[in-house]
Amino acid sequence: MNKNLLYRSYYIKCKHLEDFLDYIMIQKNYSFDTQVSYEEDLTEFLGFCNYHKLSYLDITYKDAKKYLLYLYEERKEKATTVSRKISSIRSFYRYLSNMRVIDNSAFSLLVLPKKEKRLPKFFEYNELKEMFQVPDCSSVLGQRDALILEMLYATGVRVSELVGIKLEDISLSNKMIRILGKGNKMRIVYFNDITFKRLKYYLENGRTTMNVKNSSYLFLNRRGEKLTTRRVEQILEEIIEKTSITKHISPHMIRHSFATHLLNEGCDLLSVQQLLGHESLSATSVYTHITNDRIKEVYLKAHPRAKKSNTSK
Repeated sequence: MNKNLLYRSYYIKCKHLEDFLDYIMIQKNYSFDTQVSYEEDLTEFLGFCNYHKLSYLDITYKDAKKYLLYLYEERKEKATTVSRKISSIRSFYRYLSNMRVIDNSAFSLLVLPKKEKRLPKFFEYNELKEMFQVPDCSSVLGQRDALILEMLYATGVRVSELVGIKLEDISLSNKMIRILGKGNKMRIVYFNDITFKRLKYYLENGRTTMNVKNSSYLFLNRRGEKLTTRRVEQILEEIIEKTSITKHISPHMIRHSFATHLLNEGCDLLSVQQLLGHESLSATSVYTHITNDRIKEVYLKAHPRAKKSNTSK
């Protein structure tokens, strides 16, 4: 039997866990997916404790180390997954400490290996231009799909944020949109003249035709209902298939392209952070690795001495 499933089968209903899950849902306002992730991570850990006859309220450093070795050596988890699971456990124990159920947690003493930084994949601008040319703007759905592309690239919003945009969130005169992001945090994003024209055309034509149910949402499906995140992903996949682009893609790559292109054109990191809706600057700073690589590439191609050293090898 899979050890993960085995430990889950040893999980005994835990009031502290239920209280913690209520806390992250009501007070922290975490997304449903994040709540599920926490519950799965902690259910596995508490099952591990029960199987090995450990009290989760009296975990020693040796016990914490044993669980870490289980994740690495038996489960063969990646460093990123281990870090996430240990982070879930630390949050749980931090909550118990704040509630004065325990004094401290042995998990806070664990030293985890540094996670390997993955550089975000992005589209070159010529690839995006090719994508922009795919939708047929003479059709209702083509107008919508063209605007989806323009809006994602112009604003850098997540697909989940895009489908949540309502007409009342848009200011055409100021070319800005109010976005409800992660944790119900509000931010303002802006769009350019090209996007303005696409948006205005869609509002006056395509959307008017599709809005048979008097919806307040900007993007609608054939039935006049709010467009889903999954459907937007499918639309982008269908557009990619009609281009010469062969790289493995995801909708999030347009958001990565937005950030990378802004930084390449001289936008400061703090502004990009605010536009993306990142809580910390460290989340945005990953894009500087890409731009630094681009600067190095340009330097090696442009500087006379660098060009000579490259050709002499």
